[in-house]
Amino acid sequence: MSFMEKISIKHWANDDRPREKLMLKGAEALSNSELLAILINNGTVQKSAVDLSKELLQCVNNDLLKLSRLSVKEILQLKIKGIGEAKAISICAALELSNRRNAETHKKEVVTGSRDIASYLQALFQYKKHEVFVVVFLNRANKILQHEIISEGGITGTVADPRIIFKKALQYNATSIILSHNHPSGNLKPSRQDELLTQKIKDASVFLDITVMDHIIVSDEGYFSFADEGML
Repeated sequence: MSFMEKISIKHWANDDRPREKLMLKGAEALSNSELLAILINNGTVQKSAVDLSKELLQCVNNDLLKLSRLSVKEILQLKIKGIGEAKAISICAALELSNRRNAETHKKEVVTGSRDIASYLQALFQYKKHEVFVVVFLNRANKILQHEIISEGGITGTVADPRIIFKKALQYNATSIILSHNHPSGNLKPSRQDELLTQKIKDASVFLDITVMDHIIVSDEGYFSFADEGML
């Protein structure tokens, strides 16, 4: 092997091969770095794929949630020799699938209270570094018809247009809606702007006979329900 050739996992000793280990013992037997090494596939002449994975994890203090928040560009900005665009794309795609799978495990078909929907929304959007305003559309049986991102903003806030919200509600034949947005800062306390927007949407909903069931703020710290706090 020349100096410039990459060291592929297939050249490792059998005991060091994450793929073979996964086949023999299952994915749960692998460490985070070994699982990432399967995605990375090969390393450099100086470092194995596992070494590169460990270096990447060290950059996020071994926090997978922090890693899942990184974009392809941000992974590349870490300047880890051996992790280029293709590997960064594979990592981001795999982590996004993990986030969506996690969210699906919290999804309820029928919403009876804030907890039924909050855990799902938290799992779906807590990793985002900017605010996202989401609306969940429900039928008369409180069954979820669809959820949609209405707007995406910066780190400090986002704006949701009531006209867009109710246009989509009519398209889905929804009889009730749940508003939601995330707070990337982790602080769950609603801002004055959050309160005013909620009231504005609630006032408009009366004319269309659509019920605003709740406005839920989520972050990695938990959630805040307007309905639970008597603010609707």
